[in-house]
Amino acid sequence: MRKAIFLLLTVLFISACKQKAVKVYFKTYDESSEIQKQQDHEKKRMQFKLLQSKYLDLNKEFAPFEKELSNFSEEQYNELKPLVLEKNIPSIQKSIAEKKLSYEKLTLFYLYRIRKFESDSTKYLNAIISLNPKVLEEARAKDKESKEVNEFSLNGIPILIKDNIDVARMITTAGAVALKENSIDKDAFIVKKLREAGALILGKVNLSEWAYFFCEDCPLGYSATGGQTLNPYGRKVFETGGSSSGSGVSVAANYAVAAVGTETAGSITSPSSQNSVVGLKPTIGVLSRSGIVPISSTLDTPGPMTKSIVDNAILFEAMLGKDNEDTASLENEDFNPNELLNNNYSVQGKRIGVLKPILTDSIYKASVEKLQEAGAEIIEITPPEISFDGFLTLLNIDMKHDLPKYLSTYGNKKLTVKDIEDVVEFNKKDSIKRAPYGQQLFEGILKDTTSLTQLEVVKDSLSFNGKKFLKDLIEQNLDAIVSINNYHSGIAAVAKYPTLTVPMGYKESGEPISLTFIGKPFTEKELLQLGYVFELLTKARKLPAYYL
Repeated sequence: MRKAIFLLLTVLFISACKQKAVKVYFKTYDESSEIQKQQDHEKKRMQFKLLQSKYLDLNKEFAPFEKELSNFSEEQYNELKPLVLEKNIPSIQKSIAEKKLSYEKLTLFYLYRIRKFESDSTKYLNAIISLNPKVLEEARAKDKESKEVNEFSLNGIPILIKDNIDVARMITTAGAVALKENSIDKDAFIVKKLREAGALILGKVNLSEWAYFFCEDCPLGYSATGGQTLNPYGRKVFETGGSSSGSGVSVAANYAVAAVGTETAGSITSPSSQNSVVGLKPTIGVLSRSGIVPISSTLDTPGPMTKSIVDNAILFEAMLGKDNEDTASLENEDFNPNELLNNNYSVQGKRIGVLKPILTDSIYKASVEKLQEAGAEIIEITPPEISFDGFLTLLNIDMKHDLPKYLSTYGNKKLTVKDIEDVVEFNKKDSIKRAPYGQQLFEGILKDTTSLTQLEVVKDSLSFNGKKFLKDLIEQNLDAIVSINNYHSGIAAVAKYPTLTVPMGYKESGEPISLTFIGKPFTEKELLQLGYVFELLTKARKLPAYYL
Protein backbone atom coordinates (compact mmCIF):
# COMPACT_ATOMS: atom_id res chain seq x y z
CA MET A 1 0.00 0.00 0.00
CA ARG A 2 2.81 2.42 0.94
CA LYS A 3 4.58 1.59 -2.31
CA ALA A 4 1.45 2.35 -4.33
CA ILE A 5 0.96 5.69 -2.55
CA PHE A 6 4.62 6.55 -3.13
CA LEU A 7 4.31 5.77 -6.84
CA LEU A 8 1.12 7.82 -7.10
CA LEU A 9 2.73 10.81 -5.39
CA THR A 10 5.78 10.51 -7.66
CA VAL A 11 3.59 10.51 -10.77
CA LEU A 12 1.60 13.50 -9.50
CA PHE A 13 4.83 15.39 -8.69
CA ILE A 14 6.31 14.75 -12.14
CA SER A 15 3.02 15.73 -13.77
CA ALA A 16 2.87 18.96 -11.77
CA CYS A 17 6.46 19.80 -12.72
CA LYS A 18 5.64 19.27 -16.39
CA GLN A 19 2.62 21.54 -16.12
CA LYS A 20 4.70 24.26 -14.48
CA ALA A 21 7.54 23.95 -16.97
CA VAL A 22 7.29 27.04 -19.14
CA LYS A 23 9.79 27.88 -21.82
CA VAL A 24 12.07 30.69 -20.73
CA TYR A 25 12.20 33.34 -23.43
CA PHE A 26 13.54 36.21 -21.36
CA LYS A 27 16.98 35.75 -19.84
CA THR A 28 19.31 38.12 -18.08
CA TYR A 29 22.82 38.37 -19.50
CA ASP A 30 26.10 40.08 -18.75
CA GLU A 31 25.69 43.62 -20.07
CA SER A 32 28.96 44.99 -18.68
CA SER A 33 30.63 45.35 -22.10
CA GLU A 34 27.62 47.25 -23.47
CA ILE A 35 27.59 49.55 -20.45
CA GLN A 36 31.31 50.18 -20.80
CA LYS A 37 30.92 51.06 -24.47
CA GLN A 38 28.04 53.39 -23.60
CA GLN A 39 30.37 55.55 -21.49
CA ASP A 40 31.77 56.96 -24.75
CA HIS A 41 28.41 58.43 -25.73
CA GLU A 42 28.60 62.18 -26.34
CA LYS A 43 25.52 62.81 -24.16
CA LYS A 44 26.20 62.36 -20.47
CA ARG A 45 22.71 61.09 -19.67
CA MET A 46 23.12 58.42 -22.36
CA GLN A 47 26.07 57.00 -20.42
CA PHE A 48 23.89 54.32 -18.84
CA LYS A 49 24.67 52.50 -15.60
CA LEU A 50 22.41 49.59 -16.50
CA LEU A 51 20.00 48.38 -19.17
CA GLN A 52 18.06 45.43 -17.80
CA SER A 53 15.59 45.70 -14.94
CA LYS A 54 16.58 43.95 -11.75
CA TYR A 55 12.92 43.50 -10.80
CA LEU A 56 10.96 42.60 -13.93
CA ASP A 57 10.42 39.05 -15.18
CA LEU A 58 8.56 39.10 -18.48
CA ASN A 59 8.40 35.28 -18.46
CA LYS A 60 5.74 35.64 -15.74
CA GLU A 61 3.89 38.26 -17.76
CA PHE A 62 3.76 35.96 -20.80
CA ALA A 63 2.93 32.78 -18.87
CA PRO A 64 -0.88 33.22 -19.22
CA PHE A 65 -0.50 33.18 -23.02
CA GLU A 66 1.85 30.20 -23.32
CA LYS A 67 -0.73 27.83 -24.79
CA GLU A 68 -2.08 30.26 -27.40
CA LEU A 69 1.37 31.52 -28.40
CA SER A 70 2.72 27.97 -28.75
CA ASN A 71 0.08 27.45 -31.45
CA PHE A 72 0.85 30.75 -33.16
CA SER A 73 3.70 30.29 -35.63
CA GLU A 74 6.19 32.62 -37.27
CA GLU A 75 4.45 31.82 -40.53
CA GLN A 76 1.09 33.01 -39.15
CA TYR A 77 2.78 36.12 -37.79
CA ASN A 78 4.24 36.94 -41.21
CA GLU A 79 0.89 36.32 -42.92
CA LEU A 80 -0.77 38.87 -40.64
CA LYS A 81 1.91 41.55 -41.07
CA PRO A 82 0.36 43.18 -44.16
CA LEU A 83 -2.95 43.51 -42.30
CA VAL A 84 -1.54 44.90 -39.06
CA LEU A 85 1.89 46.49 -39.32
CA GLU A 86 1.64 50.31 -39.59
CA LYS A 87 -2.09 50.04 -40.31
CA ASN A 88 -4.48 52.57 -38.80
CA ILE A 89 -7.65 51.71 -36.90
CA PRO A 90 -10.07 52.10 -39.85
CA SER A 91 -7.91 49.76 -41.94
CA ILE A 92 -7.74 47.16 -39.16
CA GLN A 93 -11.48 47.36 -38.53
CA LYS A 94 -12.10 46.90 -42.25
CA SER A 95 -10.01 43.72 -42.21
CA ILE A 96 -12.02 42.52 -39.20
CA ALA A 97 -15.30 43.22 -41.01
CA GLU A 98 -14.06 41.34 -44.08
CA LYS A 99 -13.11 38.34 -41.89
CA LYS A 100 -9.46 38.61 -42.91
CA LEU A 101 -8.57 39.22 -39.29
CA SER A 102 -10.06 38.65 -35.83
CA TYR A 103 -9.53 40.55 -32.59
CA GLU A 104 -7.96 37.45 -31.06
CA LYS A 105 -5.47 37.11 -33.93
CA LEU A 106 -4.75 40.83 -33.78
CA THR A 107 -3.96 40.56 -30.07
CA LEU A 108 -1.90 37.40 -30.59
CA PHE A 109 0.06 39.21 -33.28
CA TYR A 110 1.08 41.93 -30.86
CA LEU A 111 1.87 39.51 -28.02
CA TYR A 112 4.02 37.44 -30.37
CA ARG A 113 5.76 40.52 -31.73
CA ILE A 114 6.50 41.90 -28.26
CA ARG A 115 7.95 38.58 -27.15
CA LYS A 116 9.90 38.20 -30.40
CA PHE A 117 11.75 41.49 -30.03
CA GLU A 118 11.86 41.93 -26.26
CA SER A 119 13.43 38.47 -25.79
CA ASP A 120 16.19 39.29 -28.32
CA SER A 121 19.25 40.73 -26.53
CA THR A 122 20.15 42.68 -29.69
CA LYS A 123 16.72 44.22 -30.27
CA TYR A 124 14.85 44.57 -26.97
CA LEU A 125 13.53 48.03 -26.17
CA ASN A 126 12.44 47.54 -22.53
CA ALA A 127 9.10 49.04 -23.45
CA ILE A 128 6.81 46.67 -21.54
CA ILE A 129 6.32 46.46 -17.76
CA SER A 130 3.23 44.26 -17.50
CA LEU A 131 0.54 42.52 -19.58
CA ASN A 132 -3.17 42.10 -19.00
CA PRO A 133 -3.53 38.33 -18.36
CA LYS A 134 -7.17 38.42 -19.53
CA VAL A 135 -6.58 40.23 -22.82
CA LEU A 136 -6.94 37.18 -25.09
CA GLU A 137 -10.08 36.15 -23.27
CA GLU A 138 -11.44 39.66 -23.77
CA ALA A 139 -10.45 39.60 -27.46
CA ARG A 140 -12.32 36.33 -28.00
CA ALA A 141 -15.39 37.87 -26.37
CA LYS A 142 -15.19 40.77 -28.85
CA ASP A 143 -15.06 38.29 -31.74
CA LYS A 144 -18.28 36.68 -30.52
CA GLU A 145 -20.17 39.96 -30.53
CA SER A 146 -22.47 40.19 -33.52
CA LYS A 147 -22.80 43.95 -33.68
CA GLU A 148 -21.54 45.82 -36.71
CA VAL A 149 -18.50 47.90 -35.82
CA ASN A 150 -17.78 51.36 -37.18
CA GLU A 151 -14.36 51.63 -38.83
CA PHE A 152 -13.62 54.58 -36.55
CA SER A 153 -14.35 52.50 -33.44
CA LEU A 154 -11.87 51.35 -30.77
CA ASN A 155 -13.83 48.14 -30.32
CA GLY A 156 -11.42 45.20 -29.99
CA ILE A 157 -8.33 47.39 -30.53
CA PRO A 158 -5.32 46.58 -28.26
CA ILE A 159 -4.02 49.65 -26.44
CA LEU A 160 -0.99 50.05 -24.16
CA ILE A 161 -1.15 52.26 -21.06
CA LYS A 162 1.66 54.21 -19.41
CA ASP A 163 2.40 52.64 -16.04
CA ASN A 164 1.46 55.67 -13.99
CA ILE A 165 -2.19 55.22 -15.03
CA ASP A 166 -4.42 52.88 -13.02
CA VAL A 167 -5.83 49.77 -14.67
CA ALA A 168 -8.06 47.52 -12.58
CA ARG A 169 -6.53 44.18 -11.54
CA MET A 170 -3.08 45.36 -12.56
CA ILE A 171 -0.24 47.05 -10.68
CA THR A 172 0.57 50.74 -11.14
CA THR A 173 4.26 51.35 -10.39
CA ALA A 174 5.12 54.70 -12.02
CA GLY A 175 8.36 52.80 -12.65
CA ALA A 176 9.21 52.84 -8.94
CA VAL A 177 10.06 49.83 -6.76
CA ALA A 178 8.26 51.60 -3.90
CA LEU A 179 4.97 50.96 -5.75
CA LYS A 180 5.67 47.36 -6.80
CA GLU A 181 2.74 46.18 -4.63
CA ASN A 182 0.37 48.90 -5.82
CA SER A 183 -2.32 46.53 -7.08
CA ILE A 184 -5.32 48.54 -8.26
CA ASP A 185 -9.02 47.71 -7.94
CA LYS A 186 -10.44 50.50 -10.10
CA ASP A 187 -9.72 51.81 -13.59
CA ALA A 188 -8.59 55.40 -13.99
CA PHE A 189 -11.43 57.42 -15.52
CA ILE A 190 -9.80 57.52 -18.97
CA VAL A 191 -9.21 53.73 -18.89
CA LYS A 192 -12.87 53.24 -17.97
CA LYS A 193 -13.81 55.36 -20.98
CA LEU A 194 -11.51 53.31 -23.24
CA ARG A 195 -13.18 50.10 -22.09
CA GLU A 196 -16.62 51.63 -22.69
CA ALA A 197 -15.46 52.31 -26.26
CA GLY A 198 -14.54 48.63 -26.56
CA ALA A 199 -10.75 48.95 -26.37
CA LEU A 200 -8.63 46.05 -25.12
CA ILE A 201 -6.04 47.00 -22.51
CA LEU A 202 -3.03 44.99 -23.70
CA GLY A 203 -0.71 46.02 -20.88
CA LYS A 204 1.35 48.71 -19.18
CA VAL A 205 4.48 50.36 -20.61
CA ASN A 206 7.72 51.66 -19.17
CA LEU A 207 8.35 55.32 -18.41
CA SER A 208 10.92 57.65 -16.96
CA GLU A 209 10.50 56.85 -13.25
CA TRP A 210 7.98 59.05 -11.44
CA ALA A 211 7.34 60.67 -14.84
CA TYR A 212 10.93 61.99 -14.91
CA PHE A 213 10.57 64.00 -11.75
CA PHE A 214 12.84 61.89 -9.59
CA CYS A 215 16.53 61.96 -10.46
CA GLU A 216 18.54 64.85 -11.88
CA ASP A 217 20.11 64.55 -15.34
CA CYS A 218 19.44 60.80 -15.37
CA PRO A 219 18.64 58.95 -18.62
CA LEU A 220 15.30 59.53 -20.25
CA GLY A 221 13.24 56.36 -20.22
CA TYR A 222 14.87 54.76 -17.19
CA SER A 223 12.91 53.21 -14.35
CA ALA A 224 14.01 50.75 -11.68
CA THR A 225 10.96 48.62 -12.47
CA GLY A 226 11.25 48.52 -16.26
CA GLY A 227 14.94 49.16 -16.92
CA GLN A 228 16.27 51.45 -19.64
CA THR A 229 13.83 52.09 -22.48
CA LEU A 230 15.60 52.25 -25.86
CA ASN A 231 14.79 54.04 -29.10
CA PRO A 232 13.95 51.67 -32.01
CA TYR A 233 15.44 54.13 -34.51
CA GLY A 234 18.81 53.85 -32.78
CA ARG A 235 19.14 51.58 -29.73
CA LYS A 236 21.49 53.22 -27.23
CA VAL A 237 22.24 55.88 -29.89
CA PHE A 238 19.21 58.20 -29.76
CA GLU A 239 17.29 59.22 -26.66
CA THR A 240 13.76 57.93 -26.22
CA GLY A 241 12.38 61.20 -24.93
CA GLY A 242 10.45 61.21 -21.69
CA SER A 243 8.61 60.64 -19.60
CA SER A 244 6.13 58.66 -21.73
CA SER A 245 9.09 56.77 -23.18
CA GLY A 246 7.48 53.35 -23.30
CA SER A 247 4.35 54.78 -24.90
CA GLY A 248 6.35 56.37 -27.72
CA VAL A 249 8.68 53.41 -28.21
CA SER A 250 5.90 50.80 -28.20
CA VAL A 251 3.84 52.68 -30.79
CA ALA A 252 6.89 53.28 -33.00
CA ALA A 253 7.80 49.58 -32.89
CA ASN A 254 4.19 48.45 -33.51
CA TYR A 255 3.75 46.70 -30.16
CA ALA A 256 0.09 47.80 -30.14
CA VAL A 257 -2.22 49.91 -32.26
CA ALA A 258 -1.79 52.90 -29.94
CA ALA A 259 -0.79 53.97 -26.45
CA VAL A 260 -1.71 56.50 -23.79
CA GLY A 261 0.90 58.81 -22.27
CA THR A 262 0.87 61.64 -19.75
CA GLU A 263 2.48 65.07 -19.80
CA THR A 264 3.36 67.77 -17.32
CA ALA A 265 5.74 69.69 -19.57
CA GLY A 266 6.90 67.80 -22.65
CA SER A 267 6.31 64.22 -21.55
CA ILE A 268 4.09 63.43 -24.55
CA THR A 269 5.66 65.73 -27.14
CA SER A 270 9.23 64.68 -26.31
CA PRO A 271 8.88 60.87 -26.72
CA SER A 272 6.46 61.31 -29.63
CA SER A 273 9.05 63.45 -31.43
CA GLN A 274 11.95 61.13 -30.64
CA ASN A 275 10.06 58.05 -31.83
CA SER A 276 8.34 59.50 -34.90
CA VAL A 277 4.77 59.15 -33.62
CA VAL A 278 1.83 61.51 -33.26
CA GLY A 279 1.28 62.87 -29.75
CA LEU A 280 -1.48 65.15 -28.49
CA LYS A 281 -1.18 67.07 -25.21
CA PRO A 282 -4.69 68.46 -24.62
CA THR A 283 -5.77 71.54 -22.69
CA ILE A 284 -5.87 70.87 -18.94
CA GLY A 285 -9.31 69.56 -18.00
CA VAL A 286 -10.22 68.11 -21.38
CA LEU A 287 -9.12 64.63 -20.28
CA SER A 288 -9.49 63.40 -16.70
CA ARG A 289 -6.46 62.88 -14.43
CA SER A 290 -8.11 60.83 -11.65
CA GLY A 291 -6.40 57.50 -11.05
CA ILE A 292 -3.09 58.77 -12.45
CA VAL A 293 0.07 59.06 -10.35
CA PRO A 294 0.65 62.84 -10.37
CA ILE A 295 3.41 65.37 -10.55
CA SER A 296 1.31 68.51 -10.75
CA SER A 297 -2.45 68.98 -10.50
CA THR A 298 -1.79 72.34 -12.16
CA LEU A 299 -0.18 70.99 -15.34
CA ASP A 300 -0.74 67.21 -15.64
CA THR A 301 -2.81 65.70 -18.42
CA PRO A 302 -2.99 62.35 -20.24
CA GLY A 303 -3.02 62.20 -24.03
CA PRO A 304 -3.05 59.81 -27.02
CA MET A 305 0.12 58.61 -28.77
CA THR A 306 -0.38 56.96 -32.15
CA LYS A 307 1.14 56.27 -35.56
CA SER A 308 -1.32 58.53 -37.36
CA ILE A 309 -3.60 61.51 -36.85
CA VAL A 310 -6.74 59.45 -37.50
CA ASP A 311 -5.85 57.02 -34.70
CA ASN A 312 -5.00 59.94 -32.43
CA ALA A 313 -8.40 61.49 -32.98
CA ILE A 314 -10.16 58.16 -32.35
CA LEU A 315 -8.25 57.51 -29.12
CA PHE A 316 -8.73 61.11 -27.95
CA GLU A 317 -12.48 61.02 -28.59
CA ALA A 318 -12.85 57.76 -26.65
CA MET A 319 -11.24 59.24 -23.52
CA LEU A 320 -13.40 62.40 -23.41
CA GLY A 321 -15.86 62.87 -20.57
CA LYS A 322 -16.46 64.89 -17.42
CA ASP A 323 -15.05 63.26 -14.31
CA ASN A 324 -16.43 64.42 -10.96
CA GLU A 325 -13.30 63.14 -9.19
CA ASP A 326 -11.11 65.62 -11.08
CA THR A 327 -11.89 69.23 -10.17
CA ALA A 328 -10.35 70.46 -13.45
CA SER A 329 -12.46 68.11 -15.60
CA LEU A 330 -14.81 69.76 -18.09
CA GLU A 331 -17.77 68.89 -20.28
CA ASN A 332 -16.70 68.50 -23.91
CA GLU A 333 -18.33 69.21 -27.22
CA ASP A 334 -19.27 66.31 -29.48
CA PHE A 335 -16.19 65.15 -31.31
CA ASN A 336 -16.50 62.92 -34.38
CA PRO A 337 -13.17 61.66 -35.80
CA ASN A 338 -14.87 60.56 -39.02
CA GLU A 339 -16.20 64.06 -39.74
CA LEU A 340 -13.08 65.72 -38.39
CA LEU A 341 -10.64 64.00 -40.72
CA ASN A 342 -12.26 64.42 -44.10
CA ASN A 343 -10.28 64.89 -47.27
CA ASN A 344 -11.97 68.21 -48.01
CA TYR A 345 -10.20 69.98 -45.15
CA SER A 346 -7.26 72.17 -46.12
CA VAL A 347 -4.90 74.75 -44.64
CA GLN A 348 -5.91 77.32 -47.24
CA GLY A 349 -6.01 80.69 -45.48
CA LYS A 350 -4.95 79.28 -42.12
CA ARG A 351 -2.61 81.64 -40.26
CA ILE A 352 0.46 79.76 -39.01
CA GLY A 353 3.04 81.41 -36.77
CA VAL A 354 6.63 80.41 -37.50
CA LEU A 355 9.42 80.98 -35.00
CA LYS A 356 12.23 82.95 -36.64
CA PRO A 357 14.99 81.73 -34.27
CA ILE A 358 14.56 78.09 -35.37
CA LEU A 359 14.14 78.65 -39.12
CA THR A 360 17.82 77.74 -39.37
CA ASP A 361 16.74 74.10 -39.05
CA SER A 362 16.44 72.85 -42.65
CA ILE A 363 13.75 70.24 -41.93
CA TYR A 364 11.64 72.76 -40.03
CA LYS A 365 12.06 75.31 -42.83
CA ALA A 366 11.08 72.75 -45.48
CA SER A 367 8.01 71.78 -43.46
CA VAL A 368 6.92 75.41 -43.18
CA GLU A 369 7.34 75.80 -46.94
CA LYS A 370 5.10 72.77 -47.55
CA LEU A 371 2.38 74.33 -45.43
CA GLN A 372 2.78 77.60 -47.32
CA GLU A 373 2.60 75.84 -50.70
CA ALA A 374 -0.62 74.17 -49.50
CA GLY A 375 -2.18 77.60 -48.94
CA ALA A 376 -1.34 78.47 -45.33
CA GLU A 377 -0.49 82.09 -44.55
CA ILE A 378 2.90 82.08 -42.83
CA ILE A 379 3.61 84.76 -40.23
CA GLU A 380 7.18 84.89 -38.95
CA ILE A 381 7.37 85.83 -35.27
CA THR A 382 10.13 86.52 -32.79
CA PRO A 383 8.86 85.79 -29.28
CA PRO A 384 10.00 87.95 -26.38
CA GLU A 385 12.46 86.79 -23.74
CA ILE A 386 10.63 85.49 -20.68
CA SER A 387 11.45 84.35 -17.18
CA PHE A 388 10.84 80.71 -16.27
CA ASP A 389 11.68 81.29 -12.61
CA GLY A 390 9.59 79.22 -10.25
CA PHE A 391 8.91 76.27 -12.55
CA LEU A 392 10.76 73.79 -10.31
CA THR A 393 9.01 75.26 -7.28
CA LEU A 394 5.62 74.68 -8.92
CA LEU A 395 6.43 71.01 -9.53
CA ASN A 396 7.95 70.58 -6.06
CA ILE A 397 5.00 71.90 -4.09
CA ASP A 398 2.33 70.37 -6.30
CA MET A 399 3.90 66.93 -6.05
CA LYS A 400 4.50 67.29 -2.31
CA HIS A 401 0.72 67.63 -1.89
CA ASP A 402 -0.63 65.71 -4.89
CA LEU A 403 1.25 62.41 -4.50
CA PRO A 404 -0.04 61.73 -0.96
CA LYS A 405 -3.57 62.46 -2.23
CA TYR A 406 -3.18 59.89 -5.00
CA LEU A 407 -1.73 57.28 -2.64
CA SER A 408 -4.49 57.73 -0.06
CA THR A 409 -7.33 57.90 -2.60
CA TYR A 410 -6.31 55.43 -5.31
CA GLY A 411 -3.24 53.57 -4.06
CA ASN A 412 -3.35 50.08 -2.57
CA LYS A 413 -4.05 50.35 1.15
CA LYS A 414 -1.20 47.92 1.92
CA LEU A 415 1.44 50.30 0.56
CA THR A 416 4.01 51.29 3.17
CA VAL A 417 4.88 54.56 1.40
CA LYS A 418 2.43 57.41 1.95
CA ASP A 419 4.37 60.48 0.80
CA ILE A 420 7.61 61.75 -0.75
CA GLU A 421 9.61 61.32 2.46
CA ASP A 422 8.57 57.66 2.72
CA VAL A 423 9.72 57.02 -0.87
CA VAL A 424 13.09 58.67 -0.25
CA GLU A 425 13.67 56.58 2.87
CA PHE A 426 12.51 53.41 1.12
CA ASN A 427 15.01 53.92 -1.71
CA LYS A 428 17.88 54.61 0.69
CA LYS A 429 17.63 51.04 1.98
CA ASP A 430 18.90 49.70 -1.37
CA SER A 431 19.82 52.73 -3.46
CA ILE A 432 22.04 50.82 -5.92
CA LYS A 433 19.01 48.89 -7.17
CA ARG A 434 16.17 51.28 -6.37
CA ALA A 435 17.76 54.60 -7.31
CA PRO A 436 21.07 54.03 -9.15
CA TYR A 437 21.06 57.59 -10.53
CA GLY A 438 20.07 59.12 -7.21
CA GLN A 439 16.81 60.80 -6.19
CA GLN A 440 17.89 64.42 -6.15
CA LEU A 441 14.55 65.87 -7.28
CA PHE A 442 12.61 64.02 -4.59
CA GLU A 443 15.12 65.23 -2.01
CA GLY A 444 14.65 68.75 -3.42
CA ILE A 445 10.90 68.49 -2.85
CA LEU A 446 11.52 67.80 0.84
CA LYS A 447 13.80 70.84 1.12
CA ASP A 448 11.38 73.24 -0.61
CA THR A 449 9.48 75.26 2.03
CA THR A 450 7.36 77.36 -0.36
CA SER A 451 3.89 77.92 1.10
CA LEU A 452 0.66 77.35 -0.82
CA THR A 453 0.07 81.11 -0.80
CA GLN A 454 3.50 81.72 -2.34
CA LEU A 455 2.82 78.93 -4.83
CA GLU A 456 -0.18 80.82 -6.23
CA VAL A 457 2.10 83.79 -6.98
CA VAL A 458 4.54 81.46 -8.77
CA LYS A 459 1.72 79.93 -10.83
CA ASP A 460 0.40 83.33 -11.88
CA SER A 461 3.86 84.51 -12.89
CA LEU A 462 4.57 81.40 -14.98
CA SER A 463 1.18 81.56 -16.65
CA PHE A 464 1.68 85.25 -17.47
CA ASN A 465 5.12 84.61 -18.99
CA GLY A 466 4.00 81.57 -20.97
CA LYS A 467 1.14 83.55 -22.53
CA LYS A 468 3.48 86.48 -23.15
CA PHE A 469 5.82 84.22 -25.17
CA LEU A 470 2.88 82.89 -27.20
CA LYS A 471 1.04 86.24 -27.37
CA ASP A 472 0.94 86.22 -31.19
CA LEU A 473 -1.59 83.38 -31.08
CA ILE A 474 -4.07 85.91 -29.74
CA GLU A 475 -2.73 89.26 -30.97
CA GLN A 476 -2.27 88.13 -34.59
CA ASN A 477 -5.23 85.75 -34.52
CA LEU A 478 -3.10 82.75 -35.45
CA ASP A 479 -4.53 79.26 -35.89
CA ALA A 480 -1.32 77.77 -34.48
CA ILE A 481 2.35 78.38 -33.85
CA VAL A 482 4.69 75.64 -35.10
CA SER A 483 7.80 74.56 -33.24
CA ILE A 484 10.25 71.63 -33.24
CA ASN A 485 9.87 68.58 -30.98
CA ASN A 486 9.40 69.67 -27.36
CA TYR A 487 11.41 72.92 -27.71
CA HIS A 488 8.54 75.00 -26.33
CA SER A 489 6.49 72.39 -24.47
CA GLY A 490 7.28 73.90 -21.06
CA ILE A 491 6.07 77.29 -22.23
CA ALA A 492 2.87 75.82 -23.69
CA ALA A 493 2.37 73.90 -20.45
CA VAL A 494 2.47 76.90 -18.12
CA ALA A 495 0.28 78.88 -20.54
CA LYS A 496 -2.08 75.85 -20.51
CA TYR A 497 -2.13 75.69 -24.31
CA PRO A 498 -2.53 72.35 -26.15
CA THR A 499 0.18 70.91 -28.41
CA LEU A 500 0.20 68.34 -31.21
CA THR A 501 3.40 66.69 -32.42
CA VAL A 502 3.54 65.17 -35.92
CA PRO A 503 6.55 63.45 -37.60
CA MET A 504 8.23 65.73 -40.12
CA GLY A 505 11.29 63.70 -41.08
CA TYR A 506 14.67 62.38 -39.98
CA LYS A 507 18.05 63.98 -39.47
CA GLU A 508 21.07 62.76 -41.46
CA SER A 509 21.89 60.51 -38.51
CA GLY A 510 18.46 58.85 -38.80
CA GLU A 511 17.14 60.46 -35.62
CA PRO A 512 13.44 61.40 -35.89
CA ILE A 513 12.35 65.03 -35.78
CA SER A 514 8.80 66.37 -35.51
CA LEU A 515 6.73 69.48 -36.08
CA THR A 516 4.79 70.61 -33.01
CA PHE A 517 1.62 72.69 -33.38
CA ILE A 518 0.77 74.94 -30.41
CA GLY A 519 -2.82 76.17 -30.27
CA LYS A 520 -5.11 78.26 -28.12
CA PRO A 521 -6.97 76.51 -25.28
CA PHE A 522 -9.61 73.98 -26.37
CA THR A 523 -8.54 73.96 -30.03
CA GLU A 524 -7.64 70.24 -30.11
CA LYS A 525 -10.01 69.70 -33.05
CA GLU A 526 -8.35 72.47 -35.08
CA LEU A 527 -4.86 71.20 -34.23
CA LEU A 528 -5.76 67.68 -35.35
CA GLN A 529 -7.13 69.07 -38.63
CA LEU A 530 -3.91 71.01 -39.24
CA GLY A 531 -1.85 67.96 -38.29
CA TYR A 532 -3.89 65.79 -40.64
CA VAL A 533 -3.18 68.00 -43.63
CA PHE A 534 0.51 68.16 -42.70
CA GLU A 535 0.63 64.37 -42.37
CA LEU A 536 -0.90 63.96 -45.84
CA LEU A 537 1.50 66.52 -47.31
CA THR A 538 4.63 64.87 -45.92
CA LYS A 539 3.89 61.18 -45.20
CA ALA A 540 7.07 61.44 -43.16
CA ARG A 541 6.76 58.53 -40.73
CA LYS A 542 8.80 55.40 -41.48
CA LEU A 543 8.87 52.12 -39.58
CA PRO A 544 12.18 51.60 -37.70
CA ALA A 545 14.46 49.61 -40.02
CA TYR A 546 15.20 46.78 -37.56
CA TYR A 547 11.56 46.35 -36.53
CA LEU A 548 9.96 45.43 -39.85
